[in-house]
Amino acid sequence: MSNIPQIGQPAPDFSTPDQNENPVSLSDFNGQWIVLYFYPKDDTPGCTTEAKNFTELYEDFSELGAKILGVSPDSGKSHCKFISKHNLSITLLSDPEHILTEAYGSWRLKKFMGKEYMGVARSTFLISPDKIIAYTWPNVKTKGHAQAVLTKLRELAGT
Repeated sequence: MSNIPQIGQPAPDFSTPDQNENPVSLSDFNGQWIVLYFYPKDDTPGCTTEAKNFTELYEDFSELGAKILGVSPDSGKSHCKFISKHNLSITLLSDPEHILTEAYGSWRLKKFMGKEYMGVARSTFLISPDKIIAYTWPNVKTKGHAQAVLTKLRELAGT
């Protein structure tokens, strides 16, 4: 089944391209909090809501030294269109082979209209500046989620 990293465990390392095809690795964010969230597909209703909500709170996260990284199997080109269309200020990572998604246990068996298939389970990981899993949301509902992550970050960062 899924191997979801647990609170207190080291965050799985990664290196995958962002929307501009630049490599992004966990080690790029030494000393920073990371909000790493996984979503199924660019420009779909729930994924758009989630990305826009994180964008609306971008400054609040930045003030706490946090970087927001969204991950989906979509290409960099798709991410660029998504960012442009919705004026997003977050970084989106491409994971077409599901390597990063599997490392975080977010590539799971899903059901839709009676059919089972493997897909991205909407989930979020808050990673501390020392690269430890500080908090997890393994089954995210988009409504109010970005605010809940910000609230937890404030609590854990001691602000």
